[in-house]
Amino acid sequence: VNPGFQEQLKLYEAMGCAVDSSSVLYKRYRLQILTERYPELQDVPGEVFAVDPTNICQTPNTEVLYRCRKCRRALFRSSSILSHMEGSGPTAFAHKRIMDSAQLCSDGREKCTSYFTEPVQWMEPALLGVMEGQLLCPKCTSKLGSFSWRGEQCSCGRWVTPAFQIHKSRVDEVRTLPVGSFQTAKT
Repeated sequence: VNPGFQEQLKLYEAMGCAVDSSSVLYKRYRLQILTERYPELQDVPGEVFAVDPTNICQTPNTEVLYRCRKCRRALFRSSSILSHMEGSGPTAFAHKRIMDSAQLCSDGREKCTSYFTEPVQWMEPALLGVMEGQLLCPKCTSKLGSFSWRGEQCSCGRWVTPAFQIHKSRVDEVRTLPVGSFQTAKT
């Protein structure tokens, strides 16, 4: 049996024997297939890109909206975040450091310092035709992160392919309060 077909069957089983296009597993699979089919990255199908949050009038109460910390432009929703298994942390980078790897231990800080997302419509001009580059805010052009179709290593040590990485320090979470229409930003 073809190994690719076996992977598709495992994915189908993991999604509960139904194709769930909103599943993180399905989104990651779709991006991997995309990089194999479109190596020049010129004619990427539009349905690969998540809808720009500024194009939709209202965000569902259950979703968190992420905004540029500098200009407050809406960038992506929590449903666009592609989670990954946590890596081995600072020890994964030990080969790059001069200090002893035994001294590298968790210090209680958050391991993943970035969000890895699916591509969003506002990213499209930056992504097409190049393998890697910076992700800039479409409104104020401040640097938000980077992308690489080949993949990037998360601060937790996990390799994520393809990678659309937004630094947590560059965005604010905006949650809708259940009572009333007020919004609060978590910094």
